[in-house]
Amino acid sequence: MSDKLLTIAAGGTGGHMFPAQSLAEEMLKRGWRVKLSTDPRGARYTAGFPDAVQIEIVNASTFARGGLKAKLLTPFQILRGVLGAWRSMRVDRPEVVVGFGGYPALPAMIAAGLCKVPRIIHEQNGILGRVNKLFATRVDAVACGTWPTTLPADVGGMHVGNPVRAAVLAKAAAGYIPPGDWPMNLLIIGGSQGSSIVSTTAAQAVALLTDTMRQNLRVSCQARAADLAEVQSLFANAGVNADVQEFFTDIPDLMAEAQLVISRSGASSVADISVIGRPSILIPFAAATADHQSANARGLVDANAAILMPESQLSAQKLAESIKMVLENEKGASQMALAALSQGKPQAAEELAALVEASIEQG
Repeated sequence: MSDKLLTIAAGGTGGHMFPAQSLAEEMLKRGWRVKLSTDPRGARYTAGFPDAVQIEIVNASTFARGGLKAKLLTPFQILRGVLGAWRSMRVDRPEVVVGFGGYPALPAMIAAGLCKVPRIIHEQNGILGRVNKLFATRVDAVACGTWPTTLPADVGGMHVGNPVRAAVLAKAAAGYIPPGDWPMNLLIIGGSQGSSIVSTTAAQAVALLTDTMRQNLRVSCQARAADLAEVQSLFANAGVNADVQEFFTDIPDLMAEAQLVISRSGASSVADISVIGRPSILIPFAAATADHQSANARGLVDANAAILMPESQLSAQKLAESIKMVLENEKGASQMALAALSQGKPQAAEELAALVEASIEQG
């Protein structure tokens, strides 16, 4: 193992943590040591990280949550986190720090600046998140997962794509079985934290399909804990074979088996769909900052690989019509799968790792 250390700063949601995990896997293969700096919330997503990754929990906070008291304490929480990350870097100095966004990335990114350590940010979405926007003009390189990405004036981005986990790469370009009058798999996911409107409306839409199609369907549907009973009941009443869970640990396997994916258009979900190559119906999260989930969906939609359904237009009837449009068209569904593959960048982790190594070669 090399003495070279990479510190990854990430947290908040799976959308930040999954590409961070992918980079960690790639850098370990290249002989680097890897440390992840995150907060207790981000630590919930570290189960899939390789055991060799050292997890450092730092204090972090955001002005976007909590009451007045929490907001007043936010600067002090961040300062505590920065001091902790700074002390860690003084003892074990990284060669590079890569930030993936989310407020838990703040302490390590600020500390790296204080320690004069090269910094790179990776933006997963088509529009910079708040934390990455803060650092975009101050770092050595900006890597973009979605292209084009809206960047500040005079900031040049490098399109590396969104790194996907090893489990997704293992299913890259998996053979697609087109839909027909035989058993078919439908995967419904609402992002790492689930989505009430996606799971409930999708279950209602499936109930509107023809008897034959419902009998052929095997559904895997993610639902929030508060919605599990309702969603399970909707599928059961429609006579549909459905596995409803709060969180699936085998999404790559389920996606590879699916004839159709209904999903939020978070950057990681879009990347997984593209690398595996599946037709999809994408429902951008309406409250996403600057509508970045619509920007994320643009590539697949423009390539005719996905159907875009804005949340403002979402209904059980419209979603049922879109499901039937895909599952009743064997040739069209196969073309959508191939088009999705054309948008994938399975080598994204390798390109980002090369950027990391280039940053120290350039001093």
